[in-house]
Amino acid sequence: MLDCKKILFPIDMSDSCTKTAPFVEAMARKYSAEVTMLHALEIPPALITDWPGGAVPFIDIDSIWTAETEASKAYLMDKFEGLKVQRIVMEGSAARVIDDYVRDHHTDLIMMPTHGRGLFRTLLLGSVTAKVLHDTACPVWTGVHIESPPTISSDLSTIICGVDLTEDGIATMQFASRLAEDSKAKLFLVHAVPGAEVIPEKYFDEDLRYCLEQDARKIISQLQVSAGVTAPICLGAGKVSHVVRDAALGHSADLIVIGRGRATDTLGRLRSNVYSIVRDAPCPVISM
Repeated sequence: MLDCKKILFPIDMSDSCTKTAPFVEAMARKYSAEVTMLHALEIPPALITDWPGGAVPFIDIDSIWTAETEASKAYLMDKFEGLKVQRIVMEGSAARVIDDYVRDHHTDLIMMPTHGRGLFRTLLLGSVTAKVLHDTACPVWTGVHIESPPTISSDLSTIICGVDLTEDGIATMQFASRLAEDSKAKLFLVHAVPGAEVIPEKYFDEDLRYCLEQDARKIISQLQVSAGVTAPICLGAGKVSHVVRDAALGHSADLIVIGRGRATDTLGRLRSNVYSIVRDAPCPVISM
């Protein structure tokens, strides 16, 4: 059984956030987890500096704080019935507030959309999501990164686990395997061997592809033994995010699980492509 008793659900009350709520509720019910709905309130330092008595606030901070607190309390009141839910408002930038909360409170999973409010949402990951993925060690669930995502069930019947050829993939396999067992879902492992974007196409012939795939199968099989995980291996050549996306589409996956690196880690091909995997994925992604 996966250890998932504390779920952090950062909220900005956007449409993307509202569409994430059913997935949060499903995960919380599966594991009887407590949900913390965290709203970050960033108040700009707006002051009138030429006032006779000195600088005074140009905005009514107390009124803003009260209004935002009341709005966060009322948000999604029809969700999470019967579950333990706490609602928190903290002052500061969203990414910093999320990171601080995770450091100060035990958190098993962060669940958030890839974008909230803002321009160019279909082109880039939201700055908050990107910073959380970069800075926070906790596993992060992210939704589908398009304006009008397809209807995807919050139930899990098929899970794709992206793996590279490093021992770091063992923990990712084990996480995905436990989640699949808990959900009675099918699990597939997917790996992208280097394609023409890494090796010039004139040198990338079928013999080389075959050798790369055979070597990858051998290493992944060894990692599976170490992880105690049994699952079919799907291989593809080319851009990592495209291989993972195609595998997810081909198996009608409900969720993709991948590992992600920290700035101090040695990054493999999979880990250095986390943002593009999340951006291109046809279903939600948990990165850990």
